[in-house]
Amino acid sequence: MRKSKYHFKIEELTIYATAMDFGEVVNKQSKKFPKDERFELASQFKRAADSIALNIAEGASGSDKQFHNYLGNAWYSAHECIACSSKAWLRNYITTEEDEENRRLITELSKMITTLRAIIFKRINK
Repeated sequence: MRKSKYHFKIEELTIYATAMDFGEVVNKQSKKFPKDERFELASQFKRAADSIALNIAEGASGSDKQFHNYLGNAWYSAHECIACSSKAWLRNYITTEEDEENRRLITELSKMITTLRAIIFKRINK
């Protein structure tokens, strides 16, 4: 993450930084997709990957209940990325190694989201 003199609390969360990094990985990969996929799979993959960090950021600014819901949306977007990565691999747009790295990162993000949702759920139900 870049350093700025304007700091937001969300930027301290590891889950947010990890999601931001994953979005950039997908953006870099999608640049290799054929031109006819720019507005198809590449666009869908980038939107789903970016949606993870965007939902985390948007949810963190609200109540615990809102954050819990937005983390659910982030989780769904992460799992959408599995299908996108698989499609990209099946179409030979990314290598097996890139698909495996995507899966590793999505697994890491999913675990982080699930853990944070459980913590917030406990706070909501106290």
